[in-house]
Amino acid sequence: MKRLFSILAITGMMAFGTANATSTTSTAATTVATITQGQDEATATTVEGIGFHQELKKRFIEGGPEFMGIVLLCLILGLAIAIERIIFLNLSSTNTKKLTQEVEDALASGGVEAAKEVCRNTKGPVASIFYQGLDRTDEGIEAAEKAIVAYGGVQMGQLEKNVSWISLFIALAPMLGFMGTVIGMIQAFDKIEAAGDMQPSLVAGGIKVALLTTVFGLVVAIILQVFYNYIIAKIDSIVNDMEDASITLMDMLIRQRKL
Repeated sequence: MKRLFSILAITGMMAFGTANATSTTSTAATTVATITQGQDEATATTVEGIGFHQELKKRFIEGGPEFMGIVLLCLILGLAIAIERIIFLNLSSTNTKKLTQEVEDALASGGVEAAKEVCRNTKGPVASIFYQGLDRTDEGIEAAEKAIVAYGGVQMGQLEKNVSWISLFIALAPMLGFMGTVIGMIQAFDKIEAAGDMQPSLVAGGIKVALLTTVFGLVVAIILQVFYNYIIAKIDSIVNDMEDASITLMDMLIRQRKL
């Protein structure tokens, strides 16, 4: 009987120890798997984070320096001109209603010289047009109107300065991309002709170059087109303010003459 109890006790202890060992092994394996999975996710995240720039650089190099370099130059020059124009146009924007009211008050209180002083202390094309019109009031209303129209054209030319270069780069970038496409296809057919056999490996490189140059050219054109449309809209807004302000100034000068 004692032997039976001893055997059962030993059996129970062995079973309990085996269960604990199995549980410990399972827990350790789960922990290792979790750590490994976390490391894999972190590595994947790191690769994904730097992958876009590396992939972009790789594709740019694969496109060939002949056309890709020119397309990149179009992007750099186009962005430089666009940023310069945006800064200039923002600095040229004026609170037209406030300026008109100040000029009108100056005309009523101090005359033409006071109004000219207000325009002289205000930046922007509208103030410059006002100053030119006020400066010709002694010669008559018609002379003032001609001065406003003439100087308005000068100011419009300054607003539109170098904008045509952006449109040139917008047209040039995809054209260079298409040229790279044509040249890549020609190279692919030259390889087929030289090998005398149609093998995918022979034409894959040329077709890839063709597609990459087209894609980069279109991307550059799209980016510059967004900036170009913003600049044109800004110019139109300033020109409309100039025209409205010029009409208002002529009305003020006519009323001033009648007083």
